Amino acid sequence: MSVTRTIEALFRRFLPSPFAIAVILSLLALFLGGVFGVYPDGTNNWAGTLRAWESGLWNRNLLVFAYQMMLILVLGHVLVLSAPAEKLLSALTARAGNAAGAALLVASTTMLVSFFNWGLGLIFGALLARKVGEHARDRGIPINYPLIGACGYLGLMVWHGGISGSAPIKASEPGHIHNLLEGILPDASLAALPGSIPTSETVFGPWNLGIFLVVWLVVSGLAYWLGRTTRTGPVELPQSVSEAETESDPQQDGDRADRSPWLSRLFAALVLAAFLLQYLPQLRQLNLTPDMLNFFMFGLALLLHGNFRNFLRAVETAIGDTAGILIQFPLYFGIMGIMTESGLIHRVSDFFIAVSTQRSFPLFTFFSAGLVNLFVPSGGGQWAVQGPIILQAALELKVPLEKALMALAYGDQLTNMLQPFWALPLLGITRLKAREILPFTLLFMCAAGGIYLAGLLIW
Repeated sequence: MSVTRTIEALFRRFLPSPFAIAVILSLLALFLGGVFGVYPDGTNNWAGTLRAWESGLWNRNLLVFAYQMMLILVLGHVLVLSAPAEKLLSALTARAGNAAGAALLVASTTMLVSFFNWGLGLIFGALLARKVGEHARDRGIPINYPLIGACGYLGLMVWHGGISGSAPIKASEPGHIHNLLEGILPDASLAALPGSIPTSETVFGPWNLGIFLVVWLVVSGLAYWLGRTTRTGPVELPQSVSEAETESDPQQDGDRADRSPWLSRLFAALVLAAFLLQYLPQLRQLNLTPDMLNFFMFGLALLLHGNFRNFLRAVETAIGDTAGILIQFPLYFGIMGIMTESGLIHRVSDFFIAVSTQRSFPLFTFFSAGLVNLFVPSGGGQWAVQGPIILQAALELKVPLEKALMALAYGDQLTNMLQPFWALPLLGITRLKAREILPFTLLFMCAAGGIYLAGLLIW
């Protein structure tokens, strides 16, 4: 397929590593802030930009959010490393008999899992892609391994409209909308608004589920077609972590608690009981929060791993594969600090709002969110910065708040296919490079983007 090969050649030649991209974007944000930024009290632009960058790097609220997101990612990975998940992956991998079937398998299952939880889906997709590569290598099945890796990343194109989407679950927290718009709207106007937007109106709304279903079908079909039409070949892979058996330490008396299945099950039962006691009313209303997801995954991971020793080994593996994200998070927080304090992010949003009507506003929100995501690849952080502007404009244009919120979520998740930040765990597990998977994710982005835009117009 000549188009794919041309794109692939360009990406291979010019695209740097994800860390280098984060540094380049930081330098670009510093330049834009210094030239176009506006700071209070007559502060020199360059000095204001540097201060905004430094304060953004260590913003305490964002660091708390980063820890929540890292836990979602780590605990999702830990769940996938459990024995039941390993059996499921092996059963799925056995169905990959050819290149097209392998691409369809990885794409469709990854998107389904990611709709439930983005951290779980990201690692599940990465491990499934790796397993499929090993399966093809061992059985001599020619496949396009970079395409398989791209299919394993597709969950990040549907996650924000799913159950663990940062903006929908943050907006569902009691009083969140009031807190977000406090100081922006008059108290009388604020009191007339709902304190939150329940996920029953966003994630579990019929229109959102319908859009996801169409994206899932179309993108899965595109993956199958690409598997049939792109060039294939034998797969060469280094030994994986799962294939390299770790030496087992001799059991000692002090290890009994770590190896005890009963202690692990008892503690897991206590965690899950506390989870139900605390969150059952919210679950009945289909209201989800980051803390709720992490608490549930913590208890479930303890239960599935059987003992503390297995659980902690999985945690060590999971943390290792998220090292790239951990070190790059502050860089993007610094960019966010510049974009916010210099007023640049307001200019981007204000531009789209100024040219919007009630009908076109969700589309412009979609595009602005996609653009901002290239600089701030964090859905929750983007909602904290861009959310107040979008909600205020939605109120002025009489656009339903839940529609404005989901337009932001769709735009944010779509350009993850161009922003390799969240692909770092997948790249580490599959041993692929960003420039190898991005030609395919670009094609998937174009297909899904058309569906999201049509969905926002019809809705």
